[in-house]
Amino acid sequence: MTEFEKEVAQRLDATRKNREMCKNAASFLSASTQPQYSYNFFWQGRPIIQYPQDIVALQELIWSIKPDLIIETGIAHGGSLIFSASMLAQLDMADAIEAGTKIDPRQSNRKALGIDIDIRAHNRAAIEAHPMASRIQMIEGSSIDLEVIEQVKSIVTGYAKVLVCLDSNHTHAHARAELELYAPLTSVGSYCVVFDTVIEDLPAEMFPERPWGPGDNPKTAVWDYLKTHPEFEIDKMIDNKLLISVAPEGYLKRIS
Repeated sequence: MTEFEKEVAQRLDATRKNREMCKNAASFLSASTQPQYSYNFFWQGRPIIQYPQDIVALQELIWSIKPDLIIETGIAHGGSLIFSASMLAQLDMADAIEAGTKIDPRQSNRKALGIDIDIRAHNRAAIEAHPMASRIQMIEGSSIDLEVIEQVKSIVTGYAKVLVCLDSNHTHAHARAELELYAPLTSVGSYCVVFDTVIEDLPAEMFPERPWGPGDNPKTAVWDYLKTHPEFEIDKMIDNKLLISVAPEGYLKRIS
């Protein structure tokens, strides 16, 4: 650990103990949810529907882990999938610079794999027309359908390092099923990131027309999953760093 990294760790520990700062961050997160603050951001021209803090956290993880495959459940407009593909392109470029070799920007051994129960035609067309498309593969179907997971597993066998992001149906039952199916695909030292765990921390009235809410959401699924899966642990340092995140206690590191 460098001296600067030690200083960061000290600051994050102080942040965790700063009750006023944590309270203000939680207030902003709650106040910004109803007006759909996260819907205002784009990645390379496509809506990403994420808080900037989570985007930066994922960038740090991808650059550090250097995965060959990023699996994402939930595609929506495709911004997150394009973000993953663009990060993989940067890894390819960095590898080529280090090795002193040339690369074809359209060719890569790395892939971003997206799964969604409904890939709308206009979103699919926009993703397939994007410069990052050569690094993207999509599967249409329920992420917990056995045929879909078999397709995913067959793809995973060709890759050494896998990072997983779960961001589809936010009910406890669905998120818990995704964890059982996808978390084991995560490489040791990599992460399974479970989004929208913040639902547990928000008022129930924010989800009047949704099948999820406090007590029934991805965070409750994470808590239940971790009871029987000691190979994963919550990375609290990321929570302390971000403060504003849709995935508190959702950054799960595979340690064994």
